[in-house]
Amino acid sequence: MKRFFAFLVFALTWMMTFGQVSIRDSSITIPMIYATYSYQFPGGDLALRYGSNSSIGGGFLVKTKSNWLIGVEGNYQFGSSVKNQDSLLMPISTPEGYIIDANGKVADIILYMRGFSFFGYFGKLFPLVGPNPNSGFTLLAGGGYLQNKMRILNPDNTAPQLQGDYNKGYDRLNGGFAMSASIGYLYMSTSRLLNFSLAFEFIQAWTKGKREVDFNTGYPGNAKLSSQFYGIKVTWNIPLYGRSPKEYYLY
Repeated sequence: MKRFFAFLVFALTWMMTFGQVSIRDSSITIPMIYATYSYQFPGGDLALRYGSNSSIGGGFLVKTKSNWLIGVEGNYQFGSSVKNQDSLLMPISTPEGYIIDANGKVADIILYMRGFSFFGYFGKLFPLVGPNPNSGFTLLAGGGYLQNKMRILNPDNTAPQLQGDYNKGYDRLNGGFAMSASIGYLYMSTSRLLNFSLAFEFIQAWTKGKREVDFNTGYPGNAKLSSQFYGIKVTWNIPLYGRSPKEYYLY
């Protein structure tokens, strides 16, 4: 563990000193950490289950001196738009569509969409428009893993029909390989005060159900899904390079 922290300190120190050249006039290597938010619309099989959702996360990106982009990113997906709610829990519902809890009352049931993803990215920056050679249009592509499910919440925890493994029988958990592509614009401020990107992102996922049985249908829950996410993505970047001196002195 001590060796790991020593290496981390060395790497950060190297990155801070490596970039001590003028960002205004030169294309330089810029490592950066960032936070990101996306508003997404599902397509394909998942569009039959969910409406729009949000995604928040963060990552690490390196822009090389020759304007190649290499990075990794993780995101958490969340949404409250679940389609066909009346039929999802039909096996444990009354003819009127209610679920009766252990107290003989109508249970309060709330459905959400939840998920996460991890991607590795590779791309290119084209410095056609911007305040310096380190800003411009970007093309990125990547591959990784995506997983999502339906979160079924009973706030009072009074419905035994949806507790423990019974809950898992209805959540439609699925996960698998996914690919991402985006086109956007990266702005790197000369003063380092404002660094952001804005992009349109497309995700194609090939996932498979992870439950032995889907209680809603009575069939195995291992169906293969082909799904997409389309979204607008905003990123706030923190560059990890040293500030170049504004004045030079001769002795």
